[in-house]
Amino acid sequence: MRDVDELKKTPGLSLKRYLILFIANLIGLYLISFGLDFTVTNLNRVVVFIFFISIFNAVLWPLITRIYMPFMVWTFGIGSLILNGGIFAFFGPYFGLNINGLGIILAPLTIALITIILSTILGLDDDGAFYQATLREAQRKRKEDIKDYPGVIIVEIDGLAYDVLCEAIDRGVMPTVKQMLDSKTHTLKKWETDLSSQTGASQAGILHGNNENITAFRWIEKENDNQVMQCSGVSKVKILEERISNGNGLLVENGASRSNLFSGDTDNVIFTFSKITDLRKLYNGAWYSIFSNPSDFARIVVLLIEDMIHEIYSQLKHRLLNIQPRISRGIAYIPTRAGTNVFMREINTKTLIGDMMIGEIDVAYSTYLGYDEIAHHSGVRDEDVWFALKGMDKQIKHLVDGNKYSPREYQFVIQSDHGQTNGATFKQRYGESFEDFVKSLLPMDINMYAKMSSNEDHFAEVYIPFSDKVNFIKNRNKEEDEEKLMSDSEVIVLGSGNLALVYLTKWSHRLTYEEINEMFPELIDEIVNNEYVGFILVHSSQKGDMAIGKNGTYYLDNDEIEGEDPLEGFGDNIAQHLKRSSSFKYTPDILVNSFYDAEKDEVCAFEELVGSHGGAGGSQSEPFILYPSDWNVPDEEIVGAENIYKILKSNLNNIKESSKIDK
Repeated sequence: MRDVDELKKTPGLSLKRYLILFIANLIGLYLISFGLDFTVTNLNRVVVFIFFISIFNAVLWPLITRIYMPFMVWTFGIGSLILNGGIFAFFGPYFGLNINGLGIILAPLTIALITIILSTILGLDDDGAFYQATLREAQRKRKEDIKDYPGVIIVEIDGLAYDVLCEAIDRGVMPTVKQMLDSKTHTLKKWETDLSSQTGASQAGILHGNNENITAFRWIEKENDNQVMQCSGVSKVKILEERISNGNGLLVENGASRSNLFSGDTDNVIFTFSKITDLRKLYNGAWYSIFSNPSDFARIVVLLIEDMIHEIYSQLKHRLLNIQPRISRGIAYIPTRAGTNVFMREINTKTLIGDMMIGEIDVAYSTYLGYDEIAHHSGVRDEDVWFALKGMDKQIKHLVDGNKYSPREYQFVIQSDHGQTNGATFKQRYGESFEDFVKSLLPMDINMYAKMSSNEDHFAEVYIPFSDKVNFIKNRNKEEDEEKLMSDSEVIVLGSGNLALVYLTKWSHRLTYEEINEMFPELIDEIVNNEYVGFILVHSSQKGDMAIGKNGTYYLDNDEIEGEDPLEGFGDNIAQHLKRSSSFKYTPDILVNSFYDAEKDEVCAFEELVGSHGGAGGSQSEPFILYPSDWNVPDEEIVGAENIYKILKSNLNNIKESSKIDK
């Protein structure tokens, strides 16, 4: 049992930190006085004003936060900046300062920027500034009866492969993770995803123990009027969770979900897609950790702007140095990257620390998105991803250090849901898109629809979480046009990383190999013989499931190979993965996996992404789990996300049972 009285000693702000805050306020107010709706009539009174604001924030800001928390949350933090700047604007005139217009927002942002710069120059990174306000509120919420067994914080680094993690550690990019390994407190183990190596399938398996029928990132359901289902979009993910959940998710017993696709059967959620449209669940007391300090959100915005500058520099560098493979990222991607890499990262860390300091939750699962987003666009081992991983390691350190302010111990699991594999895209290699290639193999009068978008597997919709409920005419018309195109189409082609799905939707059942060859004699042969295709999966009415390559066929039902093995190089378990996927309800008529070049460690995505995942080939199927060394984890290889669920669930139960035995 921890010494709660000792833990209640709030870490104080150092004298150096107070001095930095004072100077930052002074410089910040001076800088924005140059033509930004802000004037200073008495410089001496500015000093008094800064002291006044400091006292006001220390005494009254916690109360303001509690009253206006819903406003801050529902405006995604912008309300915090407005309230903070509004305090400057309201009290400023009494001290000879007049702040209006844009100055109301720029005042807190400029002060936060100066604080970050001064702290960096002086090498100041003390616990007092990071934990103080959150700890005070947590102490207010703590229950007297503190649980006597450890809780568990599970951090998922989206898209980080085992081998890339090891390289990051060797480069010195992730010193906190390295310390966990060097101290022997944690053990690192590689595991293998299912065939669909993407967040939807993996998180369904990890958080609910069930990813059956999740064929890929997106798929067609012939029995449902050929509707597209996908692991994105708040309405779609909600339906998926209803299908996969049996009420015994990973987080069902006093758990918390932070920035995940699925909830794990908890209602304690923040930015969880399956429940994000419920406004009552969007507002969560854990948000207090973000807004408990008036400068915290302004600091997040400044860091977000910094990351946007990094992305602009990166785009210029990739063009000037002609770094290959390269895709066009565009202007819209700049804030998307910053949002996933900084905004969501900071929210996750602060809310998890708040959870730990209160000490009530037994398990939390949180997804850090930045690596996956950046690797998709910059490359799996680009300089950009090391920058992102360095920032994530710092968040892990904050979590680990925050443990000393918790009334109970928390154990940590760091893991990923899948990896990524690099490579130029199919379009870049072949000269035309995969959908156009398939179209060229079909009769001219066949109507075809394709959805190969590369922007929906990266949580970008979290910034417009209510888009499904807001009835914009543009969105409605777009959906209606899409539904009409699909209903008129006889062939639908979908992309999921280096996995492509071909549905012949004129027929309500999954067509056999023989039926496809009879109706479209060239289709299968031409797809298989494309130099950038590795193998296809089809079902034969005579020989069962078949994986067909250029020079051979693998008969999956009896594990017989005719000619060369088309699955060689795709992993020892690829045949089992294909058998399982072929048994799903929504498996396409033709499932296509790109080639894999083991020497160059490259695949080619059917979407326009440099780093990709979704099928088989390379590191995309090889994530990792870093767990406490005293946990009970089997020595044999871990295959499939559902087995990660079993390991986590079993050890969570063991922790509670051990506490009962000790009593």
